[in-house]
Amino acid sequence: MIAAPEDPGHLPRAGDSSIAYRRRPGKGPTIVFLGGFKSDMSGAKATALDAFCAARGQAFLRFDYQGHGVSGGRFEDGTIGLWTEDALTAIDALVSGPVVLVGSSMGGWIALNVALSRPGRVAGLIGIAAAPDFTEDLIWQQMEEPARMVLETEGVIYETSDYGDDPYAITKALIDDGRRHLRLRGPIAFSGPVRLLHGQRDPDVPWQRSLTLAEKLESEDVRCIFVKDGDHRLARPSDLTLLTTVLAGMLD
Repeated sequence: MIAAPEDPGHLPRAGDSSIAYRRRPGKGPTIVFLGGFKSDMSGAKATALDAFCAARGQAFLRFDYQGHGVSGGRFEDGTIGLWTEDALTAIDALVSGPVVLVGSSMGGWIALNVALSRPGRVAGLIGIAAAPDFTEDLIWQQMEEPARMVLETEGVIYETSDYGDDPYAITKALIDDGRRHLRLRGPIAFSGPVRLLHGQRDPDVPWQRSLTLAEKLESEDVRCIFVKDGDHRLARPSDLTLLTTVLAGMLD
């Protein structure tokens, strides 16, 4: 089978912003990759999923949230709500029929928001170090009081990261908006199949978070798969093989 070429493009958003995307035609359901905080659609997991879908003739969509990758807008203006709307806009405009969402880190939180907003369209979820509620539990609650005071008064602080040379902007708007989208405080009304992959040497999102998410989901078809020596990215060749194997199992 000769794989169909990807269709690159941009979806306009408010002001001068936009959502850059790459879409591969094929059979349904469409696999939609939702990236993490400050990541983009050119990473190892997104490209591995694209190759997997090309080989199967499976429809695939990947995109950059506003302020990420080659999309327009400023990262500092982003929030969980805004990036969720980006995902919904991309899916509504570019995909027909059911979708399987693959969310990495923050993308796992976005995937839950999408599934709850479009319950009739989401056929399944795969989380990779899924990080719902991370702005509250993993940033705000672990922030020292002096940093909290700077955030409250100046509206932004900058934190160094192991995943890039530039510090990350953490805004008060990000924290405040995140509180409107918390998912682990009660049941999560999604009943489709869910697979949660997590490295047990993840320094950023504790692997126990996937257990908590599994407990909160109303679905009975939830499986947690732990990689004992896995880090947060889960982007080694063996990790990517695991991801595509799990996705193939869900599709088949």
